[in-house]
This record gives sequence, C-alpha cells and structure tokens, in this order.
Amino acid sequence: MAFPVRYYCPRCETVVTLQREGYLADKSVTPFPLEGWTYADLGGDYDAADGVRIVCGEGDTDGEGCGESYYLNFVRFEDGREVPATPERELVELAGERPGPEAPSSPWSGLSGR
Repeated sequence: MAFPVRYYCPRCETVVTLQREGYLADKSVTPFPLEGWTYADLGGDYDAADGVRIVCGEGDTDGEGCGESYYLNFVRFEDGREVPATPERELVELAGERPGPEAPSSPWSGLSGR
C-alpha cells in the first residue's frame, strides 16, 4: 500500500509529495547526488534505484519551486555494511590569466617604512 510522503527542497523549501510504499529506507535529502548512487526520476521505479532525483516544482508540489534538482537518498548496503554518503566530485576549471592585480590589495599596500 502506498502512502504520501513529503520532502522539501533544501534550497527553497518547496514541498513535494511522493507516493511511497510502507517500507522506507530514507537516508537524506541533499542538493547534490551521492557518489555511486543511482537515481530514479519522479514516478519511476524507486525499488531499482538508490534514490530519487527530484526537480523542484515538478510533480505534486506545494508552491512553484526553484527548478533546481535535489536528491532523496536511500540507505545503501554493500557486504552487510552501510555505504557512507559521499557527494559526487565535481571538477572545477579555474579561470585562466585575467587582467588585474595578482594578489588582493590591503589597506597597508603602498605604505613604506612601517
């Protein structure tokens, strides 16, 4: 038997209601996916996934939402032990050379003899 379960967006706190079975193994709701977790879309096969990817404002929501994705993470086990929740790594590309000073200025820059 399915029951309505409510989750809120960690960014804007819009509430979404999902129909879930009586057995819940919820771990957390995060604004980012967890490393190694697989996610079902809203209304998908939740039993075949490690969580649900929710787009804020889609589905049965209370409010308009921000449109950003967030993630309902289920408890996961490997070899009888709970898998720790680790955010997925995101590669960040640093900006190349930019015009301007190389170091931040301070109120004491340019002062001599002090």
